[in-house]
Amino acid sequence: MRYDSLDSFLKVGKAVLAEGPVAMIFVEDDIEIASTLRHHLSCGFAAVLVLMPDAFDLPEDSGEHVHRIAFDCGPETAVFDAVNRVIDAAPGIWLYYCYNAEYLFYPFCETRSVGEMLTFHTEERRDAMLTYVIDLYADDLAKFELAVSLDQAHLDRSGYYALARTDPATGHQRDRQLDFFGGLRWRYEEHIPATRRKIDRIALFRAAPGTRLLPDHTFSDQEYNTYACPWHHNLTAAICSFRAAKALKRNPGSTFDIDTFRWRNSIPFEWDSRQLLDLGLIEPGQWF
Repeated sequence: MRYDSLDSFLKVGKAVLAEGPVAMIFVEDDIEIASTLRHHLSCGFAAVLVLMPDAFDLPEDSGEHVHRIAFDCGPETAVFDAVNRVIDAAPGIWLYYCYNAEYLFYPFCETRSVGEMLTFHTEERRDAMLTYVIDLYADDLAKFELAVSLDQAHLDRSGYYALARTDPATGHQRDRQLDFFGGLRWRYEEHIPATRRKIDRIALFRAAPGTRLLPDHTFSDQEYNTYACPWHHNLTAAICSFRAAKALKRNPGSTFDIDTFRWRNSIPFEWDSRQLLDLGLIEPGQWF
């Protein structure tokens, strides 16, 4: 289905949100739209909302689970405002959001659907899941000028760290919350605004009335921002993303300073959850 605006979708197509999980893919440019769509359909989402400008093409054989919505990601808070509107329209439904050229990976995703994972997560009394944005980049920037190549994708195998998250109102450390850093945002931090250097994102969550997604990819409900429940470790997932690499190569202030993203800790991305589990970038918790 195709909708002229988010307003139109929420008025005419709201029934799509009756059953989850629902994915929202925000399209910023014309890079890897089809592969992003195929990947998330393969995860087993009940519906995939593709919010994108009319100028970009969507594969004609996308299928009945895909709903195209005319949308401009340009305004600074546009994506967050859109997610919050969908939250209001889909109480109790598990939602997910990402951008084009980003790919969700969770433990055992090759054999288990995202719905199965979220059913288990719900049984553990969790309403949100921490995801790490793991930067991907092509190994040869002379060949791939925008640093995007599915076949030649690399990631950093180390260089990730976490700092305690402080409540600005009290100055105290927040319980079970950390700010995570690493990847290209860490290695090229001089080109990245301080507010965009974190790699944690609460990308999977159950919509609740009044809960707001904030511009730093956290939620107004502080329990949503925790990495685990108080009694044991929980599942975490990763969003493997070319977004930072694209931005660094498109930005005139950084592109000429970067001949290659590769360094001694670069390794080829194998496009499976086992590699991410072995690197400690996702956590299976109690799910086996």
